[in-house]
Amino acid sequence: MTNLDWLPSLPVLLAYSAAVFLIAITPGPDMALFISRTVSGGRRAGFAAMLGAVSGLVIHALLAAFGLSALLAASATAFSIVKIAGALYLLWLALGAIRHGSSLTITAQPQEARPLRRDFLIGLGINLTNPKVVMFFVTFLPQFIDAGDASASARLLFLGLWFLAIGMPVSAAIILMADRFTALMQSSPRLMRSFDYGFAALMVAFAVRLVLAR
Repeated sequence: MTNLDWLPSLPVLLAYSAAVFLIAITPGPDMALFISRTVSGGRRAGFAAMLGAVSGLVIHALLAAFGLSALLAASATAFSIVKIAGALYLLWLALGAIRHGSSLTITAQPQEARPLRRDFLIGLGINLTNPKVVMFFVTFLPQFIDAGDASASARLLFLGLWFLAIGMPVSAAIILMADRFTALMQSSPRLMRSFDYGFAALMVAFAVRLVLAR
């Protein structure tokens, strides 16, 4: 095994990157938090909230990498059960996207001055206590490793951090263009629904891949 054996192949990395990008631009709680803090407290507040959420994602990535790899080493059967449960969860997310759609309700408020540390902690707290984030890492990452992968923890950690490498620039761009982005999303129901159907299709595709993955 060479030092770079834990890196995914280029086709896998490109597919993973495309999926992460679509997830990053799909409206959700984190995006609503970043935009609302930018609208009410300015860009510095938006970036502080984003950095808090990013810190939470780093913790989730570390826990998923070492927790999932330990489960894989301990029992292939238990890992298979987790993957099947994960596939059902992804299908549930797809159904929710079709039935309920995305919501991005941002109300403009007067600029308020408060410590950036508070915005950071709000972003961190929301991310760490969000069970959907935990489930996402548990269900999304396992399909990119094999049962006999000797470098599972390193590969999972890389994929978790790669998620951040793509998501952070997307979030930063949304914060910088918060007013225009919010107006665009709220003025175009068709665009919002296209995100919903794209997200649902992605979740179904990865649920199937997760079930079929070895």
